[in-house]
Amino acid sequence: MLNIVRTISCGLLIMGIAACAQTARGVVQDTKENATAVRGGLETLDVKTAILADKTIDAGAIDVDTFQDRKVVVLRGSVPTEQQKQKAEMIARDNAKGYTIENKLAVVPQ
Repeated sequence: MLNIVRTISCGLLIMGIAACAQTARGVVQDTKENATAVRGGLETLDVKTAILADKTIDAGAIDVDTFQDRKVVVLRGSVPTEQQKQKAEMIARDNAKGYTIENKLAVVPQ
């Protein structure tokens, strides 16, 4: 009877260790994913803030999305002139070093 209890206890211990290892891997993966999301959010904030600070751009209809995993910043929305579209892209390039900028802004004259 004592051997059966020991065998069951050892089996449960091994299962517990394996479960903890999987949990630890999950925590590491979640931490990496969260850090990536935070870095992407910071890039978005940096670009959007810089565009808003430039008074020559009507930035009210500009959305900025960052895809950290692909290192891409996407500008969406509209601006009244081609010059503003190009300026917004230039600001994004200056504030998101190492990222590809996709300028999907539409020029919609007012």
